[in-house]
Amino acid sequence: MDPGFHDYKKLGISEEKLKEWIDKVGWEILVNKKSTTWRALTPEEQAKVTTAADAIRLMQAHNSVIKRPVIEFGDKITVGFNEKAYQESFL
Repeated sequence: MDPGFHDYKKLGISEEKLKEWIDKVGWEILVNKKSTTWRALTPEEQAKVTTAADAIRLMQAHNSVIKRPVIEFGDKITVGFNEKAYQESFL
């Protein structure tokens, strides 16, 4: 586990890392459908995202659609800001 910060908006994100996150939380959690990036997609593009593979392609092409922050701590992962989840996971 790398305890550092990885800016996937600048550095990109690997398919392997996205699969790892999806295995833990599901692609539906990772894709931020409230984001400006998601809303900028056409309805047809949005409708094409129905599987984990579709979501991975989307998140690699438009990494701003990944809900932030994604925090990994040991084998745990949290996505998005949730103070209660942070306390339960990290304290």
